[in-house]
Amino acid sequence: MTFSRRDFMKVTAGAGALAAIGQLGRTTAMAAPNGSYRAMVGVFLFGGNDSWNMVIPTDARHAAYLAARGSVGIAASRLTALTGTAYALHPAMAALRPIWDEGSLGLVLNAGTLYAPLTKATYQSRADLRPTNLLSHSDEQAHWQGLRARDFATDGFMGRLTDKMGASSVPSMISIAGSQLAVIGKTSSALVLPSTGTLSRSGYSTASNAANTAKNNALGTFSSATGLGDLTEATARDVNGSYAQATTANTIISATSSLDGYFVNPTTGAALTSDVARQLMRVARMIDARGSLGHGRQTFFVSQGGYDNHSGQVNGGTNDTGTHANLLGDLAMALAGFHRAMQSIGMAENVTAFTMSDFGRTYRGNAQNGTDHAWGGNHLVVGGNVAPGGIFGAYPDPVLGGATDVSSEGRFVPAVSQEEYIGAIARWHGVSDADMPYVFPNWSTWSTGGRGPLQLFRA
Repeated sequence: MTFSRRDFMKVTAGAGALAAIGQLGRTTAMAAPNGSYRAMVGVFLFGGNDSWNMVIPTDARHAAYLAARGSVGIAASRLTALTGTAYALHPAMAALRPIWDEGSLGLVLNAGTLYAPLTKATYQSRADLRPTNLLSHSDEQAHWQGLRARDFATDGFMGRLTDKMGASSVPSMISIAGSQLAVIGKTSSALVLPSTGTLSRSGYSTASNAANTAKNNALGTFSSATGLGDLTEATARDVNGSYAQATTANTIISATSSLDGYFVNPTTGAALTSDVARQLMRVARMIDARGSLGHGRQTFFVSQGGYDNHSGQVNGGTNDTGTHANLLGDLAMALAGFHRAMQSIGMAENVTAFTMSDFGRTYRGNAQNGTDHAWGGNHLVVGGNVAPGGIFGAYPDPVLGGATDVSSEGRFVPAVSQEEYIGAIARWHGVSDADMPYVFPNWSTWSTGGRGPLQLFRA
């Protein structure tokens, strides 16, 4: 069997956290096709966010919401009301209300994994149209990142998007959440940065002597591979080139930045220390350095974990506090700080952040003050080019067992496909109509028959 250079890089990339840098040798970076910088920032909420408590109706549906949610419902008087609409955010997300008021926050209601348009009836009668292994964390994470609802994915939408762009010395596709499927392309891969500290070569020494040369070669950080064969020489170039990219990135993420000052608790003024805030701080720094990096387009993947709250999601009796409230509070303050940082450098209209998650949770809370795995859910889009007051999709009938509930616990058929949601952001980002089927393998299903990208952005 032949073992190609690309195969070698894929294998070495899985060898550990630092070895993920080995993916960088075949990266491409995005040129700006329309001469205008754009960045998309995907925020993946791992574990399955209970987004029914993130975006909540405040009109007559709120009574049905409380009745159906049971142990996890939140009283209307506690919610973060959104001006001019019948929806509110979780009480812990007050940091995002000013973003809504200025017209830079959009809501996407009941989005999720879909292979084809489904109703409750077709879900029940056509198993061949359902996404595979619904309710499974790993499968649904792959469905969101790979956008292949019924097939095994080996690459992700951010990677395929990057495949179609031009190359530069430092990758413009950057993950600060590890080597995720979303950032694996067919011909491109991501610069993987840590959320704290810098990248380093463990055991590497720059001292010039035979012993260090032998040690560095053994470590895979080839100081010289001339005459050792084509595969070894190619690998040496890739690894050393990757570390050169890491050195450039280290300079940016380790330097003092005034942008960090925007990541503060709006009530106390204390610096944000959550991991999602640290990740978005680093995204802000890389965007600020876009000119020196030669990037006309940038794509980022960040994440926040801890959303698999089968128990203790809320503190019983005070449902606006608990594990979920803490997570959403950290997320809201991090997104608000990031948006303010982008405004400070005049890039708010050029940057869009958006949420993804494994799946939504059951509408009905369980006996352990938690929720269980479900399907559709709500999402947030933040950016200066977002359509002001934009609410997209359709909130489901909150009555359990209703028109879109495929169970008796509130597992709702999504009203919006991932392609319609993320496809809108990809188009805004600069993906051409001709390239949309490459980036979104099931695009033909979601761009015909009256379906298509949401109108998330200003005209």
